[in-house]
Amino acid sequence: MDKNQSSKNIRRPLAFVSTIATNHIHLRNPWVTVWLSALFPGFGQIFLGSYVKGFLLIIWEIVINVESKLNLAILYSFTGQFNLIKETVNIRWLLLYAATFVYAIWDSYRSTVDLNKFAILAQRNHASVVPFKMDALEINYFDKRNPWVAVIWSVFMPGLGHLYTHRLPTGFFVLIWWIAITYFSHLMEGVHYTAIGAFEQVKISVDPQWLLFMPSIYCFSIYDAYVHTVEYNKLFEYEQAMYLNSMYQSKNFKKPI
Repeated sequence: MDKNQSSKNIRRPLAFVSTIATNHIHLRNPWVTVWLSALFPGFGQIFLGSYVKGFLLIIWEIVINVESKLNLAILYSFTGQFNLIKETVNIRWLLLYAATFVYAIWDSYRSTVDLNKFAILAQRNHASVVPFKMDALEINYFDKRNPWVAVIWSVFMPGLGHLYTHRLPTGFFVLIWWIAITYFSHLMEGVHYTAIGAFEQVKISVDPQWLLFMPSIYCFSIYDAYVHTVEYNKLFEYEQAMYLNSMYQSKNFKKPI
């Protein structure tokens, strides 16, 4: 394979590098993507690098969940207030939820199995990778990053860990949604009242319908940032090894058996 060949012309590419992100296929556990999709529809697709499908599923989840008051129903069921569930849930919206929820789980599993096959084939074919991309607006390049730094930034603010690894679509999408959910849930007021010991005021000010979105987004942001930092480090090593092999490894060199 010509070392100058663009990744666009490779039949089974291992990665696509643009100025805003690096989309990379690698071996994943399909049950992990199933768990992510069950946690929040769309997360499994984003984890696989299918941004458009993932973003649309997340928007669908938030709209349907808010309009049907599903999170409130879950809260009431956990606290044993079953009589309030019937008064709260909007059936017109709730019945739209099931089919797409199941589809998101099924699609994430199917896509993971298929992409794992393509990842194996791409590595066996020694697919080339472009390690540096630059245009008038952005610069993206491979280097070694610390996955725990990505975790720490994600703990401080979901989305920042993805910006650290230069996954700009996921980073800004998660960051914008986190700010919006923080605003609508009145989380900051709850933190303030908790800090001054006004616990009764916390119950009045915080909106649990929006607040219950946060654990899913928080966990996904930390996990996804960590995994992709590790995988990008592996991709950096893979590209470097391919380059050194093509430029400096003699074809006559006898490899030890």
